[in-house]
Amino acid sequence: MSANTPMASSTTLERDAQQATGDHKVHPNEIAIGVVIGRASEYFDFFVFGIACVLVFPKVFFPFVDPLTGTLYAFSIFALAFIARPIGSVIFMAIDRRHGRSVKLTIALFLLGGATAAVSFLPRYDSIGISSVYILAVLRVLQGLALGGAWDGMASLLAMNAPRERRGWYAMIPQLGAPLGFMVASALFAFFLVNLDEADFIDWGWRFPFYCAFTINVVALFARLRLVATDEFARMMDLDRLRPVPALDLFRHHAGDVIRGAFVPLAGFALFHLVTIFPIAWLALNNTNRSPGEFLIVQFSGAIVCAGAIAASGLIADQIGRRNCLIMSASLIGFFAVGSIIAPLLFGESAIGQTIYVTIGFMLLGLAYGQTAGAVTARLGNHYRYTGAALTSDFAWLVGAGFAPLVALFLSQRYGLAMVGVYLLSGAVCTLAALFLDRSEMRQM
Repeated sequence: MSANTPMASSTTLERDAQQATGDHKVHPNEIAIGVVIGRASEYFDFFVFGIACVLVFPKVFFPFVDPLTGTLYAFSIFALAFIARPIGSVIFMAIDRRHGRSVKLTIALFLLGGATAAVSFLPRYDSIGISSVYILAVLRVLQGLALGGAWDGMASLLAMNAPRERRGWYAMIPQLGAPLGFMVASALFAFFLVNLDEADFIDWGWRFPFYCAFTINVVALFARLRLVATDEFARMMDLDRLRPVPALDLFRHHAGDVIRGAFVPLAGFALFHLVTIFPIAWLALNNTNRSPGEFLIVQFSGAIVCAGAIAASGLIADQIGRRNCLIMSASLIGFFAVGSIIAPLLFGESAIGQTIYVTIGFMLLGLAYGQTAGAVTARLGNHYRYTGAALTSDFAWLVGAGFAPLVALFLSQRYGLAMVGVYLLSGAVCTLAALFLDRSEMRQM
């Protein structure tokens, strides 16, 4: 089958789009822009929810318990999306096989944006009682299902169109969506926190970032559909590099590779929410002199550092190899965790210490996260790489990041901040163990 022949599995919509696109050769820079926009929209939705779990939900949906318990309840709901995400991948892979990728993406991104935006209209506990909590949990599950369906293979398309000597550089580009999504989410919350009094913020100000989600996801949808319709995407489908397979078939042949791949990013994923969501919770619950709005601005600056470190990871990986880059970043995170165990008061006592902690944490996060995409999918073969990369990522997020704010907050309040360092160290150890078990040179799928 030639690259210009419409795919057998394409829907009428996809075939029409491909004909309209014609023989246009998609440039890696065009793919990069679409990938970053798509990823940023997804992370925006998740960070808006995560920040609200600290600043809003304990007061709006859990006023019947103390602030610590309310935050723990909110973080439990936060984790639901990570449980639902692999289920969403399986469901939407089936939609992909039956109806095509454009249908899958349209449903997934409308569901993601719609579920996030719906939170902005959710009545408070004082209005409808415990039903508000149940609805919030359902909407969070829908977010997770949608995020599983939002996997589009664009990062793979980007890597396969990249020059071989710059694979590390192009592999890090999709990861830039994380700091960009966090910057937009934190900036919106910081704006309303700084410019509104607490009563107005809790009454209506917090709802605006959620309301913005639908528009952002619609923009991301069109950016991605434009790439799905290209001739280059069809060619990759014809080569079986971007074609979904049933999950049972994947696990029948590559269960070990998926499990090992889920442990490779744990150092970065464990750190992910320990420098974004958890510090806001710790500061808010321990009555520090620093306001949440001010600290969000500090984190915004940290996200800029993270973006720079992600870019640096691409340059480093092209020089020393992806595997060595991951070993280096996991080792640095391990030293950072040990430092957090030995001197937890650096973070807990002073504004300068908090800023240093967050800035270093964001830098290490960027170095680690920049090269985690598809880290062990080279062993999967073309036929299984698309589905394998999706589910490997899902399980990595579930194990490494989904429960991180909940566990870290519980440990810090029960046993002290040093235990957060122990938790982070366990993630670094898991990453290093997985990397030493798999000694192959890792490449982007």
